[in-house]
Amino acid sequence: MFYKIFRFFAFYFFSLFYEKKYLKGYYFTKKRMGWYWAFIDLKSKIIGANRSIPWPVNPQTIVSNNNVVFDVDDINIFQVPGCYWQCRDAKIYIGKGTMVAPNVGIITTNHDIYDVWRHVEGKEVILGEKCWIGMNAVILPGVELGPGTVVGAGAVVTHSFKEGFCVLGGVPARMIKKL
Repeated sequence: MFYKIFRFFAFYFFSLFYEKKYLKGYYFTKKRMGWYWAFIDLKSKIIGANRSIPWPVNPQTIVSNNNVVFDVDDINIFQVPGCYWQCRDAKIYIGKGTMVAPNVGIITTNHDIYDVWRHVEGKEVILGEKCWIGMNAVILPGVELGPGTVVGAGAVVTHSFKEGFCVLGGVPARMIKKL
């Protein structure tokens, strides 16, 4: 009973800072972690770097725009520290059940190699369902990963692996194993 009352008041309080649809997923209705994440992020939401993001994120995570499309039940991917979600000029699509480790960079646009003060046109990044992106991996603009793709720690993914169900590793990333 207490939790229902708490959830009722917490929902209305936190909806002052976050979009309501992000306060109703699995981690808010079935677990209590969502409320904890919302509370921890509140300080950075008010005075920090993630002000414009309409869902709770780890204060050490940087989302350079809110062009990220994901299932609200997977809000846990934004709770790992040190990730960089750069979606300034294009969207990042994250499939349901995808997991992201700390310090991952997902980038949709880059600098022009002939004029570093300019950016080239952004390209979408698409991560299929149930992918696993290992620690310190980087996914560059225009990459599409099929379902069940595992990206090894430290890999730099420069091109797409649309077929999925494989393990990628290295710089630049290549297929190491089919699953």
